Amino acid sequence: MKKIKPILPVLTVVAATVFSLHCSDSPSQPDQPPVVKDDPSFSADIQPIFNANCTSSSCHGSGASGGLVLLQGQAYANLVDVASIQDPSKKRVLPNNAENSYIVIKLEGRQTTGGRMPLGGSALASGHIQNIKNWINKGAKNN
Repeated sequence: MKKIKPILPVLTVVAATVFSLHCSDSPSQPDQPPVVKDDPSFSADIQPIFNANCTSSSCHGSGASGGLVLLQGQAYANLVDVASIQDPSKKRVLPNNAENSYIVIKLEGRQTTGGRMPLGGSALASGHIQNIKNWINKGAKNN
């Protein structure tokens, strides 16, 4: 008769590994508030906000309605100095002027057309919005 090896020690090790990876103090944990930066980088700080909150729901992914694709490699050109389709009197991102940039107006819920972004989801963390505003106010550089 064949002996069956005890599986409990193996399961314990696997469970401990998964638990330690999931519960680490990693800054990528969703419950960690975002770090607000005075001069955020578009590629390192702003694009990841779009990736996590805007493109994953397909609202601003490859099949985006209204032409606002926020995928990496396309987002910057679709935002900076581009007129909003909902309010053509406003630029989506007006460098050095976050308060009048349509993206900030939509993120803060100050728009008169359409809904607050992200549509149908929770508002972005205030730290993410502040980083977007800081990036715009520092010239909306493609860095």
